[in-house]
Amino acid sequence: MSRSTRIAPGNVIYHVLNRGNARQRIFHKPPDYQAFLQALDQTRQILPVRILAYCLMPNHWHLVLWPRHDGDLSNFMLRLTTTHVRRYFSHYPNHAGGHLYQGRFKNFPVQDDLHLLTLLRYVEANPLRSRLVPQAEQWKWSSLCLRQQAQPTDLLHKWPIPQPPTGCN
Repeated sequence: MSRSTRIAPGNVIYHVLNRGNARQRIFHKPPDYQAFLQALDQTRQILPVRILAYCLMPNHWHLVLWPRHDGDLSNFMLRLTTTHVRRYFSHYPNHAGGHLYQGRFKNFPVQDDLHLLTLLRYVEANPLRSRLVPQAEQWKWSSLCLRQQAQPTDLLHKWPIPQPPTGCN
């Protein structure tokens, strides 16, 4: 029996997350993170969901996504996670035979501007709370690090609210 379609209206910002099955690592080395970011960008080019923020952690990831149309979120996530799972099992065949993710991705709609700012801080501060880096912007697998760089990127969409100063130099 197939799953029922998840209802996710367009033009709503969502906090989307998933973690490895039994909290196992889903990223083992830098090329794993880079491949996920490449899949994220390729998926964005095919299904133009706006990406406001992200953070990739060793055993989970967070995305802040802003789909344009009803159904875009599910289509985007299906393509992204299928691409990631296929790549993972082709590079780590000894891990094949089970589920990579603990289940279907979770998504939570953002309620208002304050909720969005709180969420963006929460997502991008994840490596700091996990003590992976002394400063959040030093984690190269998050949108905070990417925004701090001088080079422009097409991966991240402009926030729909003013961006507060980060205090980072």
